[in-house]
Amino acid sequence: MRSFNFRATVLILIAFVLGCSEFIVVGILNDLAHQFDKSVTSVGYLVTIFAFVYAFSTPILTALIGKFRYFWSLFWFMIIFILSNLMSLFAPSYDWLLASRIITGTVSGIIISLALTFANLIAPLEKRAWLVSWVFSGFSIASVFGVPLSTWISTTFNWRISFAVITVISIITLILFTLSMPKSPIAKSSKLLAQISLVRDSRVWLGSLLVMLSASGIYVFYTYLRSILTTELGFSTSSLSILLFVFGLMSIISNQASGYLAENNGLLRMPFVYFSQVVLFILMIFLPHVKWLGLLLILILGITMYLLNAPVQVHFFSVAEKEYPQSLVLSSSLNSIFFNFGISLGSATGGILVANRGLIAIGPGASGFAFLAIITSILLNKEIARHNKLRNEVKS
Repeated sequence: MRSFNFRATVLILIAFVLGCSEFIVVGILNDLAHQFDKSVTSVGYLVTIFAFVYAFSTPILTALIGKFRYFWSLFWFMIIFILSNLMSLFAPSYDWLLASRIITGTVSGIIISLALTFANLIAPLEKRAWLVSWVFSGFSIASVFGVPLSTWISTTFNWRISFAVITVISIITLILFTLSMPKSPIAKSSKLLAQISLVRDSRVWLGSLLVMLSASGIYVFYTYLRSILTTELGFSTSSLSILLFVFGLMSIISNQASGYLAENNGLLRMPFVYFSQVVLFILMIFLPHVKWLGLLLILILGITMYLLNAPVQVHFFSVAEKEYPQSLVLSSSLNSIFFNFGISLGSATGGILVANRGLIAIGPGASGFAFLAIITSILLNKEIARHNKLRNEVKS
């Protein structure tokens, strides 16, 4: 159980169960609204609150880890995660369910950050990007397979059974983690300001800004994907499930491609990726007139969704390892933190655009974020090159 492949599988399983827990509410929204006699809109706030709590709690908990061992930190956070899902399972009221989701969101970010830290520690250098891309793929796999399965369980039996299944898988995952992962790695004890010094590095805050802009552009579009498919492209609601499934497969391909990019100077390729997104987003203006070509355009956008994940995560790792070892766990959390901020910004922007201009404004609005991402990625690459040049001059 201590082989690299087995440990890698455990880390991917952690990401998968976190993804199922995060996305489950989307699939059982109507069932929860009926159960607690709430509007679908009110229950939908569970998703928004989860994202905000996730983003804000992660850096705080990262700083509080201090000198604790990575193994026991992740172990106890997983225990809290399991208990919070049990709270959701037995929630007697909406307020109880809300409290359980807040607790789940609070620990989810730090758990994936620690999982990525373990990926960085256990993987040989040549397999690090591969493993990071697969850990991120765990979330995509959850959205493609886990969420539809939990939705089916909810509609066929009861929504509580979905949380029961997640709880059981989480317990199994925790057991496998306990049996396989090294217990020796320990966080370097340091003050909060010393850890946050990582974020003041231009290579890191530019990378974080790039993550947020990237997610914002995609989620202006992705938040209204169902409406675009049915209203703009004219596909029937009966075909929606298979179309969303295919789009989910594109997101898995995107995560896997990000691993390849990370091994091949991926950040240098990001300006081209975002230029492609600008073109694709602008072409969305013509979607109502080209049904199948429009679908192809959307699927290509799906492939671009997560291309930044592995390259920027490996970049954060590299900077922290060499110059900010006290901030290793924080470096693992930055991608998740700013991606969730991007989700909030992008979905809010999309809502304003649709309310004022309709779905036709989604593409041009998203292209604005993609254009800013082009500029940010160019500046980031220049900063990386400048630091590398300075380091080489010091060595010589």
